[in-house]
This record gives sequence, structure tokens and C-alpha cells, in this order.
Amino acid sequence: MLGDNCADSEGEIKVSFGYQCNDHEGIPCRGGNRYRVESGRKMPRNHSFSCLSGAALSANATLANTNICNGLIGSDILPGLDSPNSFRRVPSSPSLSRLDILSTSLQSTMSNLSCSPPSSVDSHETDFCLRQPTSALTRSDSFLNAVEVQVAGGAAGEDRVQAVCSEENEWLFCAIYDGFNGRDAADFLAGTLYETIMFYFNLLDSESKKDVPRAPFECSLDDSMTGIEPASAESFTRKGMDPEMEASSHSFRHRVLGILQRALIQAENDFLHMVEQEMEDRPDLVSVGSCVLVTLLHGKHLYTLNLGDSRAVLATFDEGNSIGQCERLKAIQLTDIHTADNEVERTRLLNEHPDDSTPVVAGKVKGKLKVTRAFGVGYLKKKKLNDALMGILRVRNLISPPYISTEPSLNVHKISRSDHFVIVGSDGLFDFFNNEEAVKLVHSYMSSTPSGDPAKFLVEQLVIKAARSAGFSTEELLNVPAGRRRRYHDDVTVIVIILGTNHRTSKASTYL
Repeated sequence: MLGDNCADSEGEIKVSFGYQCNDHEGIPCRGGNRYRVESGRKMPRNHSFSCLSGAALSANATLANTNICNGLIGSDILPGLDSPNSFRRVPSSPSLSRLDILSTSLQSTMSNLSCSPPSSVDSHETDFCLRQPTSALTRSDSFLNAVEVQVAGGAAGEDRVQAVCSEENEWLFCAIYDGFNGRDAADFLAGTLYETIMFYFNLLDSESKKDVPRAPFECSLDDSMTGIEPASAESFTRKGMDPEMEASSHSFRHRVLGILQRALIQAENDFLHMVEQEMEDRPDLVSVGSCVLVTLLHGKHLYTLNLGDSRAVLATFDEGNSIGQCERLKAIQLTDIHTADNEVERTRLLNEHPDDSTPVVAGKVKGKLKVTRAFGVGYLKKKKLNDALMGILRVRNLISPPYISTEPSLNVHKISRSDHFVIVGSDGLFDFFNNEEAVKLVHSYMSSTPSGDPAKFLVEQLVIKAARSAGFSTEELLNVPAGRRRRYHDDVTVIVIILGTNHRTSKASTYL
């Protein structure tokens, strides 16, 4: 399989980008279209990751969007993210942010946007959140701020992908929004979620400077949700800290995860408010949703937030304990899978709806949706939105909504020198490859082609496998138009983050 080529994939893989951090001497980085930092610009070596590549393939046809996604966000924001060949530089403090645009252009229809907190947040915290005007959601001096950032992203069918990085401050933000029943929810996330996260990080920085023990936006998270072990807490900046500093670092990581969760809740409330405003003209909007997978690599820690069935898989070397035994690469899944096939999720649904004998029908939530946690999909969350649907589309026995949860799974992993790379992918990838197979493919390709593009290679191998399964050649499969091709594979989006701690790969990904 490794020797096969995907003949016509060059014109079909619409989203493809690459980025390599500067080396120790500050040599300019190179992206997918031979993009370079301007002459004389030197930045410190990033120790979080060394290379990044992304690729995606469409399968679903997409229809017209809502006024906000097809008009406002579509015209002012999304074209800039639509299938670029490389990262490009963006100032860290733009004069007008995306959320500034939203607040000024949607006053008539979205003036009541709220950032309703989770139930665990006290009322005084709610007041603080509601006092913040949407126009205040701009970048300032948060710990993720930088002189400049590099951004890339794109659209493939109903999938949306984003990547933003700063070598200066050693952080990388990646997100995959796997939309379903339309592209509106994924477009909304692509247009607003990153800026919302930045807003809450700014608040974190502001409160930290004031030495406030608990920031108003901090969510209450226990260790079982986050994967943080209190005994192993360690600072982002130095080792050997005293117990008080270790506790502070542990608290900081909790707060970062809380920020990611709060930003998602904000986006969900805003999106469902928009759906309620437009559902009279577009009742189909109540069924539109998206899975969400966000990864944030900062220093030596990798944070993940996910709703749905996209995955982040870590490839790490397991050193042999016996003499002469070679180290081997193993795959560690960093995210949960939220589907009705997951026994834990199915049990949770049964426990949360004791008066409903049919929360799961034919392997789907209320017989409608495979995923059990997702962004949007309001008709399975609110009776009012379900009533907007007609005929067989409406859920007849919506006894105790919400049936789809917006509570994400959260995790933080401390990067070690044994960790090699991370595969971030929508479920379309894992329809064809399990975790171990995906890791093996990427590692084999990187070993033989260190200057190549592992994400694009992985997508090409998927096309080959899908074509064989359908009895087609790759050319025949890629000539099947979007929409009809969904019979053979889903939208596929892949990001490969090559971690900077091991330095096994030193060249940037390149593209034709």
C-alpha cells in the first residue's frame, strides 16, 4: 500500500497546508507554497512542535447557508480560510476582530446574545459574563498573544479545519469541525470559536495579573474529566518547583480547560439563538450540527476538547525493557468517542432519561443521530426547535430533552521526548484506518520521505482503500461528484502535528 499513488488526488484534495518552525539559527520557515518569512526576520526555536501538515477530501455536497454563515461570515471571514496552500501571517491585534463584526452587523437579530454559564457557575459570575459586550472580544495581552501569528484553514464538504500558531510564545491551536445535516454549524464555529477562546484567555491573563485566586470564567472541573494527576503537576516553565508552585501550575491547567469549555458553551448559546431567529424561514437549521475537536499545544502540554467522534491519536515510542529489544511506536487515543455504540455513552443516556424507554433506537439517539454529544442539532435539545420540523423529521416522543449533550470531554497530556507526533482527524479517516494503522502509515511515510506531507499521504491512502472497497480505480472514485461519493467515504480532514521534543523530522512538509 505504501508504494501506491493516488493518481488524480492533486486536484481533489482541496485543503492542504504545511508549516515548519524555524531552526535554532532562525532560518526562515517554509510552508506548502514555498511561503517564507520576510528576509531578516528571526524567531526563537519552538519547542512544542516542529512541523505541521493538513489535508482534506470532500464527499458531501453542501447547500446554501444561513444569512449569518452565507452572508456575514461567508463574505467577510470564510473565504480567507478557504483552502489556502500555506500558513500566512496575521497581526495579533487586528483593528476589527471577527466578533467585532458580528456585534456590529447583527444588532437587529442577535442583540440578545448571552454567554450563559454552566449550572456550576455562581450568579455573580453570570453577571460578570453578561456585562462583557460582544465587541470586547478582541485580542490583548493574554498568554497566547504574540507579535504575530500564522494561520491556515479550509473547507472540505461539511468539514472545516483551522490551525493557528505562534513560535514566539510556543503555542499551536488546531480545530476540526465535522458538520452534519448542513455546513452552517461548522461555518459558525470556524468563524467565531477561535476568537471566543482568545477572549477568555485574555480574561485569564487579566485576572492572573491581579492575582485573583479564581477567575470569574473558570469552570469547575474534576481530575477525572481532565486527565490531570495532582501528584504529577509540573510548571510550564521550570522543574523542581515547591508544592505551592506545583499546585498553582495544576490549577492553571484546569483553568485553561475551563476556558475551552466556556468558549464552546458561548458558541453553542449564540448559534442556537441564531437558529431560533431564523427557523421560521429555515426550519432545517434545527437539525444542523457539528462535532468539535480542538487541540491546544502550549509549552509541553497538549490540551484537547472534543464533542462527537473525531479523534486525536498520539504516536509515542515505547522503549523496550529487555536487552536487545527495540523501541516500538504505539498509538494512544487522547479523546473519547461520543456515539451510541459506546457503552458508556449509551448507559449515560439511559440514566439521564429514566422516563423514556427509547432514548436510543437502532443505534442512534432517538433514532436520528449516531453521535451523543455535538454542537447545534437543536431539535434534539429543545422542544421548541423540534416543533419547527414537519412530518417524519420531527421527533414524536421528545419526552425529556436535551438528548444530545454539549458537555465536552477534556484532557491534558504532558509531552515527553518519547512522543513523536499527533494525528488529529475527523471520523471519516477512522472509518478506514484504526489508530494503530494510521500511526503506522504516517511513521512509515515520514521515515522514507522526511520532507514530504504525511497528512496528504494519509488521505491519499484512504482514497486508494475506499476505491478498492468499491471496486473502482482511484481515478473513477475521484470522478464521482460530491454528494454521490458519500456512498463510498465521508468527508475526511487530517492534521499531523510533528512534535518538536524529539526532532526526528527536520524538514518542512512541501506540496505541489
